[in-house]
Amino acid sequence: MSACVPAHARGSKPTERTHPPHSPPPPGRRRFRIAGSDLSASITVFLIALPLSLGIALATGAPLQAGLVAAAVGGLVAGRLGGSPLQVSGPAAGLTVVTADLIQHYGWRTTCAVTVLAGLVQLALGSLRVARTALAVSPAIVHGMLAGIGVTIAVAQLHIALGGTPQSSVPDNLRVLPAQLTQLRPDAVSVSVLTLAVLLLWPRIPGRAGDRLRKVPGALVAVAGATAVAALAGLALPQVHLPSWSSHALAGLPDGPVLGLIAAVLTTTLVCSVESLLSAVAADKLLATRPGPVPVKRSDLDRELLGQGAANIVSGSLGGLPVTGVAVRTAANVRAGAVSRNSTMLHGVLVVIAALLMVPLLELIPLASLAALVMAIGIRMVSLHHIRTVTRHREALVYAVTTLGVICLGVLEGVALGIAVAVGVALHRLTRTRIRHEEEGGVHHVHVRGQLTFLAVPRLSRALHLVPQGADAVVALDGSFMDHAAFETLQDWQQTHTARGGTVRITGRRPGVRIAEPAVLAADPARGAAARNGAAGRAPSGTDCRCRPWTPWRNHQCERPPAVNPPPDERSASDDKFTPAADGTAPAPAGTPPALAHVSGAGDATSPGIGGLQLVRGISAFQRNTAPLVREELARLAREGQRPTQLFLTCADSRLVTSMITSSGPGDLFVVRNVGNLVPAPGEESGDDSVAAAIEYAVDVLAVRSITVCGHSGCGAMQALLGSAASGDGTPLGRWLRHGRPSLERMDDASAPPARLAGRAAADAVERLCLANVVQQLEHLRAHESVARALEAGRLELHGLYFHVGEAQTYLLTGADREPVFERVREVDLAV
Repeated sequence: MSACVPAHARGSKPTERTHPPHSPPPPGRRRFRIAGSDLSASITVFLIALPLSLGIALATGAPLQAGLVAAAVGGLVAGRLGGSPLQVSGPAAGLTVVTADLIQHYGWRTTCAVTVLAGLVQLALGSLRVARTALAVSPAIVHGMLAGIGVTIAVAQLHIALGGTPQSSVPDNLRVLPAQLTQLRPDAVSVSVLTLAVLLLWPRIPGRAGDRLRKVPGALVAVAGATAVAALAGLALPQVHLPSWSSHALAGLPDGPVLGLIAAVLTTTLVCSVESLLSAVAADKLLATRPGPVPVKRSDLDRELLGQGAANIVSGSLGGLPVTGVAVRTAANVRAGAVSRNSTMLHGVLVVIAALLMVPLLELIPLASLAALVMAIGIRMVSLHHIRTVTRHREALVYAVTTLGVICLGVLEGVALGIAVAVGVALHRLTRTRIRHEEEGGVHHVHVRGQLTFLAVPRLSRALHLVPQGADAVVALDGSFMDHAAFETLQDWQQTHTARGGTVRITGRRPGVRIAEPAVLAADPARGAAARNGAAGRAPSGTDCRCRPWTPWRNHQCERPPAVNPPPDERSASDDKFTPAADGTAPAPAGTPPALAHVSGAGDATSPGIGGLQLVRGISAFQRNTAPLVREELARLAREGQRPTQLFLTCADSRLVTSMITSSGPGDLFVVRNVGNLVPAPGEESGDDSVAAAIEYAVDVLAVRSITVCGHSGCGAMQALLGSAASGDGTPLGRWLRHGRPSLERMDDASAPPARLAGRAAADAVERLCLANVVQQLEHLRAHESVARALEAGRLELHGLYFHVGEAQTYLLTGADREPVFERVREVDLAV
């Protein structure tokens, strides 16, 4: 339902489009424009980046202006030249340990020179187009490296938060921590605790007030609040000191051992490049979850390396910290609705303005508050989700060795140890992996034979990217193992490819057999093909068919029992399974559990016939196969109560399966079904207030955010309205169908714009009435008091859908206030 476009309430201004949806803009002279969503996103990112840039500079021991320089250069240079349009670059916590070590050993000017040299190496790597090779690094190594850096940052900043001075390494910091605890500065501790408390509690503010307040970044609120408290209380704490820009130190010539400088350049290049590329991939993932078409191009990783290299050259030359893509700011940029690289560049402009005009305010910030902020970031870098993931993929050893190596020895040494262990683990698992791509009949096939580990990711990535955008693809996996890196690569490509209009089918070991199909179809491909093509024949018996839960719905047809009166040829061939009893009733088919045998007597007034047996067998299959998988989720819903976000009002027609066409599950939809998907207008004497009661309960009690009216093709109620049955009110059906007469009047009203399907006219009068009925029932909905209040408060949206049963195609109502048009919902619109 996330792809639905609200049918606007009366009086609301519809969204204006400069060109029809899903079509290119009209040609004309291009003018530089900044979208409103880019402007708001840039402000959000700026408010996050400003305190973090100062805090990271403090943690490295660099001049605090260096953090602002890196943030501005990252926004302007990397934002303009990089290959990921929505990625936000700047100083990152992942580089804190590396930069602090460089400053301690070589000084600030040489550190800036190392940053410039690292940028040159990145330019060379981008020119060689080897960016995707960086994805061959196991995620366990990357996450282990970040976890080790996070622990190092947190332990070091703890000393500043307590009012002391950090040491050069984690072991040294832990050794002097007891002495530091005996010399606490209460004022520094209070400011640090206040900062951490705000960071922890700010995202948890409940209610509507919390929704509004959370639009302001928690980091900004924490630092600003601690600064205000320290100033009002008159606490004498060390504060931010920003010397005049005229005395700002720029890069100098490298000075130190050649081998040490080479190692420093390689370490900086490694961390900057890997973190930037991973952040760009994460940005593509977030973009794929946006509802509707994705207007932003997928990241060009080689160009991103070039942009990061140019940014590091400029930042190092101007005396700034190393620059890399920052996942936190990038995620904030995407979620804030940015649509182009203008948001990133505007954030850089805002940082420049702040660095020039807000120095007096910035110098009021206590260093203890910044230290607490950076310490919180370090703690979050040790992700329990990542630990569970690498454990599930049997890479916990690689993660642990990398983390401990970074903590005890350093970043480069820890990564080297992690790579060595990962290679050893991979060699232990690895057999030959062959990956090939071929096209047959317009369908692109990617065949993978052997085990998929991170060493095969570059070849897998290249093969997958040979599939053109929007094409149909089949990925055939013939292996027993897939590690985390390969799994993420395949999953990310599948989500991105389907989001851009393509289709992906992942098959198992036997060509042409889907992994999710029942065992009987997988064991007998010819039989499976017959089932898929609707070949005639009896359904498999209960002894040779076991449908697995969560398989496609069509596969469960093998649960059908045999017919009551089979054809003569079949009856003779199956005398052992179907023998009419003397009283004319049919016994239970072979394979029926004893507990169900009593329901097979067709003539028993208390027992259902063969239809009842089919229903009970379906319930039995649910208890056997599906209930164990959903029991935990249903138990949670039973404890917490239902919290649906959608009220879905549709027809009682058996062909309309709401959970199937909306891809929803337990707790997602509050469903109301009746004959004709009718909503009686308020005040009409219908003798049945069930629909109005359901609407009131959904809006006022459950607080649903949207209501959808869904009609469908071939609706019997609409046929009755068009025929003679519409004139008779003596039956319950006739009295109920009176509520559909306004729809009939709307269809016959020549002054009202007719509802129509995009791209074609309605097939007949029944389809025209079905479409008009959806529009009319939305009008009735708006007249209900609870709905009107929610619409006016902006808490509710109304949607109209039309499901064509024969096409298995959903159409979405747009422009209900002008000319009601039902647009075809495409796969790209529903991809999440």
